Amino acid sequence: MEHRLLCSRGRRLVVLPGGDCTAHSVEYHVASNSFRPLFLFTDTWCSSGTVAPDGTLVQTGGWLDGYNNTRTMPACAGDKSCDWSEKQDALAAGRWYATNQILPDDRAFIVGGLNQFSYEFYPKVDPAGKSVIQIPFLEQTRDPVLNNLYPFVHLNIDGNLFIFANNRAILLDYKSNKVVRTYPVLAGGDPRNYPSTGSSVLLPLKPNPTEAEVLVCGGAPKGSYPSGRHQHATRTFVPALATCGRIKITDASPAWVIETMPSPRVMGDMILLPNGAEVAISNGATDGTAGWDDARTPAYAPVVYRPYHSTGDRFEQQTATGIARMYHSSVVLLRDGRLLVGGSNPHLYYNFSNVLFPTDLSLEAFSPEYLDPSNDMLRPRILRPSPTGAAASVTYGANMRLKFSVQGSARGRRGGLGEVSVTMVAPSFTTHSFAMNQRLLVLEVTKMAAVRAQAGTYYVSVTMPATAVLAPPGHYMVFLVNGLVTSEGIWFHIQ
Repeated sequence: MEHRLLCSRGRRLVVLPGGDCTAHSVEYHVASNSFRPLFLFTDTWCSSGTVAPDGTLVQTGGWLDGYNNTRTMPACAGDKSCDWSEKQDALAAGRWYATNQILPDDRAFIVGGLNQFSYEFYPKVDPAGKSVIQIPFLEQTRDPVLNNLYPFVHLNIDGNLFIFANNRAILLDYKSNKVVRTYPVLAGGDPRNYPSTGSSVLLPLKPNPTEAEVLVCGGAPKGSYPSGRHQHATRTFVPALATCGRIKITDASPAWVIETMPSPRVMGDMILLPNGAEVAISNGATDGTAGWDDARTPAYAPVVYRPYHSTGDRFEQQTATGIARMYHSSVVLLRDGRLLVGGSNPHLYYNFSNVLFPTDLSLEAFSPEYLDPSNDMLRPRILRPSPTGAAASVTYGANMRLKFSVQGSARGRRGGLGEVSVTMVAPSFTTHSFAMNQRLLVLEVTKMAAVRAQAGTYYVSVTMPATAVLAPPGHYMVFLVNGLVTSEGIWFHIQ
């Protein structure tokens, strides 16, 4: 029987004999390693998203018939199955290659996209109000060949938004639509956003933070995109950038500090590790740019960056994977501390054979050093609140007490219990080398005591962030850290 697939194309349905819609969706259950297919009504290709305060996954924009649409999936308890709900024309502008950032007031800030030099909010507070707000900075940083898409956006500790596009950044007061600070051009002047795709993180925030730092790593030199395109008579895959720029965005006179990675990388993903002291950099290539078949040499070896080590001792290359994770690959942090790595589709449509880098739909897990079995005696285990079940609720500024155990400490081993810290990590929406909404806070420890009747068991009390500016309302994974060794995370909901 001939296989025929019904696909949406530009608000009309077409039948593709033996074809493929390209845009697919599945729900992956980590513990059971099982999948459940989910139906998509319109194309989500190169879209953006957030996790709403109530745990609903909000996915915005896409391609063609998905430009102006939003899709939501609620957080389902137990074995209850959920599916996408889609709203047509929920966005005022077509958002393809845009960026989202969750705000302290529960809304998502959605900025940029192909030929969109503007931002908007979702959901809209006033449907009759001004929907699209222009931001000249995006047009000023536009690349002559192609927009610098998927701008890097981070919520600063003063409530304003740090926005990086091409090779420079601003601090935007989104409430009044005013640029309150302009940052210097990143040294070298090379672009860092799509298609010269680098990555960026807001480094972990300390208790009661007075400063915030942003790290931007990788990318591709000027001219890399046109020189490697199919249309170019002699394609040249230019070596990627090996530099990182680090800047204290809260300083009175901020300046970029340049560091060098062990090797160049474009399309790399940066994920904050839950011990609050390391950043993992993985995926991508060492030459070319993002786009269809526009890179040639995979970057197989992840790198760990330790921001609090001395300069020159911050990068450490990890064991290489055997899978090329090129364009359209992705990474997210799991509750057990591993990084789930998946994808790679550097071709128009899926192509599994007779190409240099076939489409790869597999998943693999990267286990940082803190998960090595040699650290098991140091690994803390959260006992209360229960590590399973519904997320515990907590309010801003509240005191939270965790009961935990450390096996090595119970056996009287020297060094079984080191310096104890507690971190909370916001879930990200990771695509095109940028983990949107990624945020890690180190909580203030106010008290720690041993449980007399139970050897190796302790209580630690911490104070939650004081305001929604520091930690926007929603769900966070909370980790207990012994030295640099993390527990399994538990879900908390702050509001």
